[in-house]
Amino acid sequence: MEQAQAVLAKQPFSVLVGARITAFGGGHAVLEVDVREDLLQQHGFVHGGVLSYAADNALTFAAGSATDGRVLTGGFSIDYLRPAQGKLLRAEAYVVRAGRSRVVCRCDVSVVRDGETVLCAVAQGDIAVSG
Repeated sequence: MEQAQAVLAKQPFSVLVGARITAFGGGHAVLEVDVREDLLQQHGFVHGGVLSYAADNALTFAAGSATDGRVLTGGFSIDYLRPAQGKLLRAEAYVVRAGRSRVVCRCDVSVVRDGETVLCAVAQGDIAVSG
């Protein structure tokens, strides 16, 4: 977990949005971001780019926890299900299949509001294992 936090701390954009890893290991990772006004779009919802960022990073951290940690996003898709409004953004990712050169992962992106977790987006990614 400490190593995952150290990697996240080396990513300037992750520092900018205030991301943190709250779970890491065994093909699973959770990334959280406190929702702030500067992360919203014009209608008051968390900007889709922030949701996308959270999914992308959670996917790669999940893959990294199932490999030697040297991974890069090969590609991912995201489906936005509903506007994200809440106090906390959470991206929870799991490895679906880990191969030698590619790891396929899934991610649920939710917000926590009024004590309830609301699913806002789902993503799937193809993560490349680098030499």
